[in-house]
Amino acid sequence: MTVHLIKLVVGCDTVEDLLDWRAPQAQAGEPWILRTRQTPKRAAELIDGGSLYRVYKGAILTRQRILDVTTVGEGPNARCEMRLDEVLVRVAPTPRRAFQGWRYLEARDAPADLAGEGGEDVPVELARQLREAGLW
Repeated sequence: MTVHLIKLVVGCDTVEDLLDWRAPQAQAGEPWILRTRQTPKRAAELIDGGSLYRVYKGAILTRQRILDVTTVGEGPNARCEMRLDEVLVRVAPTPRRAFQGWRYLEARDAPADLAGEGGEDVPVELARQLREAGLW
């Protein structure tokens, strides 16, 4: 059964900010790696079609497919590295309150992708307002 992760974006206010931050590593051919302190206990479910959903300033706006989850190091120095797909998929803006670390997100609760819904051209703020009003 597929499960997803949800994580706050820190230091980037927009999707474009995140892409600009990533650009030098992408040009150098480095894989997109997310590093966290804890390794998810449900790692097998994450790599079975799971995605990382990112929260920007109070709303989930994008997702990336999780390709691999590994633990690096041992004991108190152990860390988790998640290799992510290079493609950032925009999703229907969904409000989400702040939290620390990451959380699991069940597939049934995940926002829908914007591709194919005609929402690619809708400004983010308008899409957020429509979603909050229950019209999207």
